[in-house]
Amino acid sequence: MSATPDRWLSVEEIAEHLGISKDTVYAWIAKKGMPAHRVGRPWKFQRAEVDAWVKAGGANDNKMGDEV
Repeated sequence: MSATPDRWLSVEEIAEHLGISKDTVYAWIAKKGMPAHRVGRPWKFQRAEVDAWVKAGGANDNKMGDEV
């Protein structure tokens, strides 16, 4: 995926970037506080925000509310 660092990514693109399904992306937004922004109806993501969230342990399976 060749993109500039500040380009907003779609659910499909962030799922591909992280190697997870779109369903997991939606679950992480709802249950784990994954950094996401609504732009109209669709969710959009900043790669740097999501990467920092993952590195800080946001996607860990042992966090509360991890029924993904």
